Amino acid sequence: MSIVTVQLGQCGNQVGFEVFDALYSDSYCSQGLCSKKENEAYQASCKERFFSEEENGVLVARSVLVDMEPKVINQTLSKAAQSGRWKYGQHACFCQKQGSGNNWAYGYSCHGPKHEESIMNLIRKEVEKCDSLHGFSIIMSMAGGTGSGLGAFITQNLQDQYPNALKMNQVIWPYGTGEVIVQNYNSILTLSHLYRCSDALLVHENDAIHKICAKMMNIRQISFNNINQVLAHQLGSMFQPTYSAEDSFHYRRNPLGDLMEHLVPHPEFKMLGVRNIPQMAENSLPYSTFTWAGLLKHLRQMLISNAKMEEGIDWQVRPPLARLPALGKMPFNKELHFDTSIANLVILRGKDVHCADLGGFRDPALYTTWLKPADAFSMWKTQRAFNKYEKSATLVSNSQFLVKPLDTIVGKAWNMFASKAYVYQYTKFGIEEEDFLDSFSLLEQVIASYCNL
Repeated sequence: MSIVTVQLGQCGNQVGFEVFDALYSDSYCSQGLCSKKENEAYQASCKERFFSEEENGVLVARSVLVDMEPKVINQTLSKAAQSGRWKYGQHACFCQKQGSGNNWAYGYSCHGPKHEESIMNLIRKEVEKCDSLHGFSIIMSMAGGTGSGLGAFITQNLQDQYPNALKMNQVIWPYGTGEVIVQNYNSILTLSHLYRCSDALLVHENDAIHKICAKMMNIRQISFNNINQVLAHQLGSMFQPTYSAEDSFHYRRNPLGDLMEHLVPHPEFKMLGVRNIPQMAENSLPYSTFTWAGLLKHLRQMLISNAKMEEGIDWQVRPPLARLPALGKMPFNKELHFDTSIANLVILRGKDVHCADLGGFRDPALYTTWLKPADAFSMWKTQRAFNKYEKSATLVSNSQFLVKPLDTIVGKAWNMFASKAYVYQYTKFGIEEEDFLDSFSLLEQVIASYCNL
């Protein structure tokens, strides 16, 4: 079953290129310490999901590129073509000559309706190439104008036109000290609109990725390319093939649906985060050895202490010893910085994967009371190594990890709104004060729901 990717705005297109490049490199440039037969099955499964028929021996990404300025799309098309390994479709991009000026309202209310038919036709043509459409992966920033405003508009259209196809938005969370003065307005409008029409929001925090580049990858001059490559690694580790069952050697056919089924049990809770372990510079890999016990011990502590990487984990954080079953609540002495989960998925890839003990992730104390631990935790495996790591683990989590960043953005946006700062830039393009108030109300409810887990 195939996934169609929609790359929106400068950020979405740059990240999208790195994702497809990582998927190709892992599938076709790495033998993954497996037999030839298993590698061929792995490649076939990846191709079915993310690439369509070959043109002159070159794979074509199942993707549509959208931006209101041509520069980044031209660069992205050129980089893919120059690689000689894969490329984008000849007519799979849409661009104009005028951007959105970091104004969410302009992207949503002007560019969206004006170009809706052209963009949706491109997506329809890409869908028609799929033998079986599984869903959409929409890659977008939430702080700019085109990616966020037009991205929200296109996601709503996808929900209207493809109601039975799953939609996961890959949302790039802005730096806390961003350069766009209205990024908090753009962010709350993006999140509130996506919450109404997307099945899940997979959030990637720029600040966290930046720290990974500095601390784990040892990069001194960090570029957007570096950040996008870490993002691509995270997404590839989620979506590359895994076995469909514990003792099966057949690859999972509908990863998006399986992921949603496990991680989004209630429509009020659809914010997902992803963590990888290990993460390191490629030149360090030959000198490193890992055990499943060590990797999973660190990954579990990253989950409960809300750490984004294995360096700097707070080992003092512990899950509560017990719950009060009669009340369904946590004891009054619950640590405030303990990260309660609704559901978790751990994906293991590599050597001796059958030996890994995941009992620590089945601890009922990690989870909310309204979902049984057997339903709240799931695990996917494959013996095939990922991206040159002999052993690697990925945690996809629906938990309280985003409460503080979301509360911060809503608070900053509310402070600006209370003084009517920059509101006129939105009202002149049709976004009224009531739209802001609706967004604040929805996101404050989301925050309250996660806080009460």
